[in-house]
Amino acid sequence: MTTTTEDEQQHEEYDSKRHAGLYGAQRVKAMSAVLLALLLSVLDYAIANVALPLIAVDLHASSSRAIWVVNAYQLANLSCLLPLASLGARVGFGRLSQFGIFLFLIASVACALSQNLLELTLARALQGVGGACIMSVNIALVRFIYPHNELGRGIALNGLFVGIGVALGPTLGSLILSVATWPWIFWINLPLALAALALAHAALPQTPRSDIPTDVVGSLLTVASFALTGVGLDGLMHADFVSGAAVTAAGVLCWAMLLHYQRERLEPIVPVDLLARRPFLLACLVGFLGFVASNLYIVAMPFTLATAFHRGAGTIGLLIAPWAVGVATMSFVVSRLADRFPASVLSSIGLFITASGFFLLWFLPTDAGNWDIAWRTLFAGCGFGLFQPPNNRAIMVTAPPGREGGASGMLSVARLAGQTTGALLVAALFTIFPHPAFICLGAAMTVALTGSILSLGRKYLAA
Repeated sequence: MTTTTEDEQQHEEYDSKRHAGLYGAQRVKAMSAVLLALLLSVLDYAIANVALPLIAVDLHASSSRAIWVVNAYQLANLSCLLPLASLGARVGFGRLSQFGIFLFLIASVACALSQNLLELTLARALQGVGGACIMSVNIALVRFIYPHNELGRGIALNGLFVGIGVALGPTLGSLILSVATWPWIFWINLPLALAALALAHAALPQTPRSDIPTDVVGSLLTVASFALTGVGLDGLMHADFVSGAAVTAAGVLCWAMLLHYQRERLEPIVPVDLLARRPFLLACLVGFLGFVASNLYIVAMPFTLATAFHRGAGTIGLLIAPWAVGVATMSFVVSRLADRFPASVLSSIGLFITASGFFLLWFLPTDAGNWDIAWRTLFAGCGFGLFQPPNNRAIMVTAPPGREGGASGMLSVARLAGQTTGALLVAALFTIFPHPAFICLGAAMTVALTGSILSLGRKYLAA
């Protein structure tokens, strides 16, 4: 029996035959393929952060330039998500996911063999494109693997593996670097990618394909819009005002051209048709705010622990780990609730708990013990784990049949755009203030609380 309100049910669109889902061993195999590919993408993003200092020394690069090993992956990933989601609707979601795994494998070899920072950055960008192939259709595949009334379970399981990847990445990276050189953080991808590719080829379902031709011009404009805006804003946040403003302006111009060009398209790459639906738009905005808040915490907290709480590098990793543990644990717990209770209830409570956890961390004295920091971090992470699956489900079920690719792409865009915005805000606060540690925590709390209020009011705002 469901407690979802009638108002919310009328916004859920699905085809009983198209979204009938898989059962038994077929579902287990298909979902295993999806989750293994997802783990490959998330794990490699998290694991590379740990190796940045060693990469900078070994390749004779400054720390600020070495950061592009991470930025290149994330920017390429974000820029390509929507065009690849659109392509997936035409070639098949499973086929695009398999291509993404193969591309990720080739790019991992290129990363491991890189001899200078430019080669490594370009290889990481190629990895980002491979990761975008996987992430752009990830939730769309879940939409076809699980029947409509169990979709929340699949999305929650998806969130659980994201949490596992984020938690495992730094730990695995540290273990590898303790016994081997930094290229091995990329060589380790090969067995995982080969296993994911074999399983995906054997088990992913055949999905309906759109017969609308690929929009090449729209795809190129979308990539340029995201890439130029991201690079320009990064320059502005680092006080490089002249070039940053020029590149940002070019990005804004590309956005204007893109939106004008796509107005008459039947299935626009930037899904303005879906964003015109208030329930879909609100769910995307709530997701965006949630990830802005999370990255304001994740990016700034290591500096907070080092400068304000005077913790060493080893202790910092242990004190941040409860966040990922909380996210993963609550994602598993909420799997049976996401199909029964509306996102306006569960996601609102989740973001409120996250904001409360940030509030408790914000007011900690600087001589607080490790346990005092850890349980507050775990509490905030549990809230974030409660927020994600119901909100992700709301994004997918408010998209009409045939637009699963666009919805899946926008879900990933909301996540990555939120993460990128959060990181840019941290850079800005570190540029403006000499001691911004607790300011970032206060900003994270404020954004999470704003997201909770918006989520709570979505039933009324969507009317």
